[in-house]
Amino acid sequence: MNTTFNTLLAALLLAGSANAFAASSVDLTVKGSITPSACTPTLSQGGLVDYGKISAKDLNADRVTYLPTQTVQLSLTCDAPTSVALEAKDNRAGSSWNSLETYGLGMINTTEKLGAMELKLSSATADGVVVSTIGSVDQGNTWVKETGFFTDNILAVAVPGTLTPIMVQQLNADLNIHPEIAPTKDLTLTNEVAIDGSVTLSVVYF
Repeated sequence: MNTTFNTLLAALLLAGSANAFAASSVDLTVKGSITPSACTPTLSQGGLVDYGKISAKDLNADRVTYLPTQTVQLSLTCDAPTSVALEAKDNRAGSSWNSLETYGLGMINTTEKLGAMELKLSSATADGVVVSTIGSVDQGNTWVKETGFFTDNILAVAVPGTLTPIMVQQLNADLNIHPEIAPTKDLTLTNEVAIDGSVTLSVVYF
């Protein structure tokens, strides 16, 4: 009887061990494609927008101060017609004072958020034809009409009135910068403070 029990126990342990081994592995699948075309983005003015010196006395104490909109020209040149989009990554992440969807202007004393800026595209043309801009927050699975870069989206272009990205070889657009300074009652401005916005525009192939 003991022999039977021991045999049954061994069989159960062996089965459990087999299940344990089976559950101790997982598959990794690596997918993608290599595109023969390369695209290069450029900005006019070397990508520099300079607001010069602004007096703290000219800023609002209890509400936001909007700085004048400035515009640089964005160009995207590809070797051949390519399915492509652009994304903007905040190099001052965490310093936007009003929203996770806007870009920061740097910090004061490592704790005070100086302000924020919005980035929007306008007057877009693709290969000499007027196009509209569309945005996606799921890497191109779905698209909506959109002109603004956010910290979690990409922008492509489409035939006006549609939401399907088109291939482009030469894309030109105005990149409009809309900065704002936080209410100064929340800022330490006893010393000169640098407006320190920095965004990297990158090409996304899909």
